Amino acid sequence: MSVTAIVGANWGDEGKGKITDYLAQNSDYVVRFQGGNNAGHTVINNYGKFALHLLPSGVFYNHTINILGPGVAVNLEVFLKELKNLKEKNVPNPTIYISDRAQVILPYNILFDELEEKRLGSESFGSTKRGIAPFYSDKYLKIGIQMNEIFNEERLRNRLKNTITQKNILLKYLYKHNEISTGDIIRFINKYKNQIGPYVADTTSMLNNAIKQNKKILLEGQLGALRDPDHGIYPYSTSSSPLAGFGCVGAGIPPYLITKIVAVTKAYSSCVGSGPFVTELFGQEASELRERGGDAGEYGAATGRPRRVGWFDCIATKYGLTVNGSNEVALTNLDVLGYLDKIKICKEYEINGKECNMFPVTQLLENAKPIYHEIKGWKEDISNIKEYKNLPEAAKNYIQTIEEIIEVPIKWISVGPKREQMIIL
Repeated sequence: MSVTAIVGANWGDEGKGKITDYLAQNSDYVVRFQGGNNAGHTVINNYGKFALHLLPSGVFYNHTINILGPGVAVNLEVFLKELKNLKEKNVPNPTIYISDRAQVILPYNILFDELEEKRLGSESFGSTKRGIAPFYSDKYLKIGIQMNEIFNEERLRNRLKNTITQKNILLKYLYKHNEISTGDIIRFINKYKNQIGPYVADTTSMLNNAIKQNKKILLEGQLGALRDPDHGIYPYSTSSSPLAGFGCVGAGIPPYLITKIVAVTKAYSSCVGSGPFVTELFGQEASELRERGGDAGEYGAATGRPRRVGWFDCIATKYGLTVNGSNEVALTNLDVLGYLDKIKICKEYEINGKECNMFPVTQLLENAKPIYHEIKGWKEDISNIKEYKNLPEAAKNYIQTIEEIIEVPIKWISVGPKREQMIIL
């Protein structure tokens, strides 16, 4: 039996979908353990190109059981739409379950997300407006709705009654918006609950039985370490922990069983959303890297927003590996850099006139300047290379330089968006 966690080392958008899809070939279970449909994992395979926002990246394999764990924010409509999209593209029906302890994103979560971002204006946090922050706020205020409760209308109505009263006070007096009713929410849930019902199960028992049977389990995180609400660039963070340590909580398994933690990082930096980004590029330099990045450029899989892009940040990445406890690294999008004569790597920061090789708190990070080390580019297409020994020497030098600084072995190198474009060390 083995449990592997796949997590992001940076701001998210590192290419975790492809790595999860690749490793799912040899997994019995793939489990999403946190987050909602506020970010996406892009997977390209024989069926086509998919941007998965809720479904685990193991849904393309018949032998894999896919699970949305209790730590996930479940948008009922998005879940069903994604399943429908698979069917329309002739993907065999996946085996998938939603934890009966997972909680539901409700229409007022999305509404409050939109209204608050509008109220904050220029001081907003760059929310995707998918209702995630209000959802997790409700969860920890103990007024969220679990999946098991949507099938008991009397209990549901009682649980919602006081919540709706509170929400309407905010809507009326803070946001100057029309009020909502319990009946509206009940009708929304009733629209989807019969379709959702067959997928809801006690996934915690399911996974722990699988552990006893020595099954291989893959945990799939969303976003990256620098978006963690405790260890990331707070307050420009997400609202649940994307770290490997939360995998045991969000999935419902013992922590000591996670033996392999694969952190994914791009061969350059990219970021969707607000917050300090020390190695960010601008102008034509940024535009060219953005357009060349990935299969269809650097644009958010969930939002379509242009990603901010920059040079590889060793300080941020090493920090992300540390807080995740990563023991392997997957380096993605190496092929994208093949057009460059020179490539820069950020090895240190300068903060208030002093050199720093540690990732600082947000208020110091906002004043950080990158200190670069320049490396010769390889100036060729490497997307068809299958073995490390066949990479250009300059590409090997780039990989080895990064590996020496981050101090965690790079075991996987992605040289293109497709499943088979992978070099394994």
